[in-house]
Amino acid sequence: MSVVAADAFKNTSPFFFYSTSEVLAPSHQIASAASLSEQMLPELEKCLSDTYIVVSQPGVNAADYSNRLSMPHMRKAMLGNDKQIRSSFAVSDVLGVVVPNVWANVVKEKCTAEVLNVDASTGSFDVVDDMKPRVIMLDFPPLPGGPSRQEQSLINFPDAFLSSVIDLLPSTKFSVLYLTTPVSADQQNTIAENRVYEMENVFSPSLHMGLKRDLSTEQRDSSDNITLIDGPLFERYQFLSPGIFMGVFIGLTLLSILYVAISGVSGLQVSYAAFDKENGPAAQKKQQQ
Repeated sequence: MSVVAADAFKNTSPFFFYSTSEVLAPSHQIASAASLSEQMLPELEKCLSDTYIVVSQPGVNAADYSNRLSMPHMRKAMLGNDKQIRSSFAVSDVLGVVVPNVWANVVKEKCTAEVLNVDASTGSFDVVDDMKPRVIMLDFPPLPGGPSRQEQSLINFPDAFLSSVIDLLPSTKFSVLYLTTPVSADQQNTIAENRVYEMENVFSPSLHMGLKRDLSTEQRDSSDNITLIDGPLFERYQFLSPGIFMGVFIGLTLLSILYVAISGVSGLQVSYAAFDKENGPAAQKKQQQ
């Protein structure tokens, strides 16, 4: 079952969106290209932004953006750390391909916007200096499938270029639609051969320590030889556990109560004459008569 699911996700790619306007976010992390378009087109027809940046990044998957150092500017906007961004969402797995020109034409017709094509491979673009509605089509080259794919500069180049375009916008009302396409079959084979997997600690620290203790127990059971940890005596052993501390505290409390009781009893001063029959209660009654 897991193998089938893994094969299904090979033909998907992520979608990112962030805007300075309030936009209704899709509620699914897995969606088809058709369903994503059905949810996004009505929002685009509202013309909430002056500039729509439609990014096209072919040949990527969700794993390319899993590194915390990837896409720092977009990551900041997606996580809500950019104060001017009011809405953002991501669909991690989009099945199929969304045609960027379809979305751009909707904005062009509904918002009377001008379409500006930018080829990121040249590293240059025309500076926009008017406030007219505009759709900027930003096309990036696909990532390579060889060992150089692991280089952080390749995945961060689109982020830096996009950030530069946003900084030069004349209006602060903009929306970014970051469209991607899946990795081809040939690239998938190459990536599988050259990918270096990074283990991430998905367990909590307490559970992680528990697993370590369980493993050490199995090792001690399987072998009679026990390797002591190097270091001072008080670092290797715990001499005052919570149970011992509570026992000592309760014992001292009981001893203090016993001491007060014994001191009170020993402090009583009664003369021996009080126990004499002539001075007892019966003799006192006779004296009163």
